[in-house]
Amino acid sequence: MNAKSVIELLEGRKMKLALAESLTGGLLSSDLVSVPGASNVLLGSVVAYNTGLKSALLGVNSELLSEKGAVDPEVAIQMAEGVRSRFSLSLLMSTDQILGLSTTGVAGPDEQDGQPVGTVYIAIAGAKGPKVWAHVFSGDRAEIRKQTVAAAFEHIGEYFSS
Repeated sequence: MNAKSVIELLEGRKMKLALAESLTGGLLSSDLVSVPGASNVLLGSVVAYNTGLKSALLGVNSELLSEKGAVDPEVAIQMAEGVRSRFSLSLLMSTDQILGLSTTGVAGPDEQDGQPVGTVYIAIAGAKGPKVWAHVFSGDRAEIRKQTVAAAFEHIGEYFSS
C-alpha cells in the first residue's frame, strides 16, 4: 500500500487516523499529507521523539519506559492507544472512528536501549484491539525511516484484512 491507497481505504471505512511517531519523526504524516484529500482521513500526528514525551503526551507507562526503554513492542502499543484516546477526547469523537498508529525504533547510527540499529516496532490500535509488528530493517537512517513508513502503510491494510 502507499499513502494514497491508505487514504482511500480509511475514507471507504469512514475512519480517521491519528499518528504517534518517534523514529519516523513526522515522515509518516508528511507522506500522507502529500496526497490530496489527506485531510479527510488524517487527524494529526504527535512526534514524541523524546522518551519522556511518550509518557507525558501519549500516556505510555513511565515504569515501562524506565524498564524497557522506548524501543519495545508494549511501548509501541501504548503509543498507538494513547494517541487514539487523546485525539478522541480532544475532538469529542468515538474511538471507534479512529485508528491509532505508532512507530518506535532505532534508526541509527548507534544502538538505543540495548536494541540494535534497524529494530522497529509499529503498532495499530483500533476497534479490533491493538496489534504490533516487529521489524529489523537495514540501511542508513534515511533508509530505515523510509522502510518503516512503507511497512506502516502495509500494516494498515493487514489490520483490516485480518
